[in-house]
Amino acid sequence: MQHWLLVRGTAGRLLPDEVDVSSLRAHSSTRRPSVQRGDLALCYASGWQNVFAVVEVVGDPENEPGRDRWRWRFALRPSLAVARISEAPPVEGVGVFPRSLGRHSYIRLTPEQFEAGRAAIAEAAR
Repeated sequence: MQHWLLVRGTAGRLLPDEVDVSSLRAHSSTRRPSVQRGDLALCYASGWQNVFAVVEVVGDPENEPGRDRWRWRFALRPSLAVARISEAPPVEGVGVFPRSLGRHSYIRLTPEQFEAGRAAIAEAAR
């Protein structure tokens, strides 16, 4: 099992402050992701620079050839989320700095980074 940070939204197109857990059912990528069924991930709100949810990858990556961008998709199951992104912990608390994310839609986390993020999200969700 691997741990990931899934980048959601863009700096130019922020996610709404109120977290809609139903929007955390899938994640898309421009290239074939290394993410696999059974992996765990933190969701990162680009622009906000906060981690706001914990999800499990519940489907293998699938290619949708009819799409021009974001052709690869995999299913998610949310297990924990804050109510508002503005109340979520900063990504730096996980040991990831926003400038290192670049144009990635996901990055690998160490188990320690994932656990720090999970604990911080759980605390913020209380």
